[in-house]
Amino acid sequence: MFISVSNNASLFSLSNSIMVEPANTVGIPLNHAALLKDELDIVIPTIRNLDFLEMWRPFLQPYHLIIVQDGDPSKTIAVPEGFDYELYNRNDINRILGPKASCISFKDSACRCFGYMVSKKKYIFTIDDDCFVAKDPSGKAVNALEQHIKNLLCPSSPFFFNTLYDPYREGADFVRGYPFSLREGVSTAVSHGLWLNIPDYDAPTQLVKPKERNTRYVDAVMTIPKGTLFPMCGMNLAFDRDLIGPAMYFGLMGDGQPIGRYDDMWAGWCVKVICDHLGLGVKTGLPYIYHSKASNPFVNLKKEYKGIFWQEDIIPFFQSAKLSKEAVTVQQCYLELSKLVKEKLSPIDPYFDKLADAMVTWIEAWDELNPATKA
Repeated sequence: MFISVSNNASLFSLSNSIMVEPANTVGIPLNHAALLKDELDIVIPTIRNLDFLEMWRPFLQPYHLIIVQDGDPSKTIAVPEGFDYELYNRNDINRILGPKASCISFKDSACRCFGYMVSKKKYIFTIDDDCFVAKDPSGKAVNALEQHIKNLLCPSSPFFFNTLYDPYREGADFVRGYPFSLREGVSTAVSHGLWLNIPDYDAPTQLVKPKERNTRYVDAVMTIPKGTLFPMCGMNLAFDRDLIGPAMYFGLMGDGQPIGRYDDMWAGWCVKVICDHLGLGVKTGLPYIYHSKASNPFVNLKKEYKGIFWQEDIIPFFQSAKLSKEAVTVQQCYLELSKLVKEKLSPIDPYFDKLADAMVTWIEAWDELNPATKA
C-alpha cells in the first residue's frame, strides 16, 4: 500500500506482509568513495561477537570503528576481518580515566559514550549490535550512515515548522508563508534515525503488544521544533561531535544504579535543551535500520519502573530548564544543567544527586581527553 503524504514524505505500509525482513547485502560492492571517511567514527557497544558487521560491510568497512566492550573484560570479542577498529573494555576505561571512570556505566549500553569521548573525529555514528540493514519499500538496502551524513550536512529549521518537512531535501522547498529570514537554517547537531521490525517500546507497552512490529516506512526527515523534547533512541544515531559532543553523556545506568534503559533518553533531553539554547538543530526520521531482537519485557520493567514514575517530573524539569546567557559553550551549558539537576531533581531521589555529580565528572574527563586547541 502506498499513501502520498507530500512530494517529500511518503508513508509505505508493509502490514500486509507476514513480516519485515532485513536486506540482503551480499554482492553490494564496497563503497570506496564513502562520505566523510576520514572524519567519522562508528561507535558500537557490545557484549558479543560482532558478526552483524558482515551485513554492514559494504557501507561501514571504509570507516574506523570504536568498540566499547561491556561486561566481562576477560572475554574476547571477535570482529570480522577487514574492519579497522580499536576496542576498549572496562579495564581500558579504568586505566584511561582513573577515578573519573566512575561516570561511565557498567553492564549497560550507556557505556558507548566512552567511545564518543575518546574519538578524535568530527562526526559519530552509533549503532547497536542487533541492528541490521533495512530495506526501503522498493527492496533496496538502506545505507543508513549515508543518510545520516546527508542529514548532518544539511541545515535544520527549528524556529518555524515547514509542512513539507525537510526543505533541504531534493524535491522539496520552503512552503508559501515560510519567513525568508529563517530559510538559511541552522547547523544540524543530531540526526536521529528510526527502525523497522522490533519497535523501541517501554516495558508496559511491550507486555501489552508482545507481537507488534513496526512495518511503516515513512520517507521523511524533519527538524524537531525549538522547545519540543523527544525520546532519543541511541541504537541508530549520528551527531556532530564538534557541535554537541560534550552533551552526549548517557548518564549512570546499569550495574549499581536504580534505573536502566533511560540512558539515551536522558542524553537526548540534555542535548535538546542545549541545542535550543545554542541555536542548533536536531533532525529525526530517515534513515531506518532493521531492529532484529526484542529484549525481555520483564527484565526491562525491572530496569524502567522507577524511570516510568520519575519521568513525570523529569520531563517538566527539562521543559522549564533555562540556561544563562553566559553559557555559550556546550560544556558551560552542561555544567549549568548539572546544577539544575542537583537542585530540582535530587529531592525526588538521591540518585539524581549522584547523577548530577557524574555529569560534572563527565565534562572534566571529556576536557582532559579533548583539550581545547589554542587559537
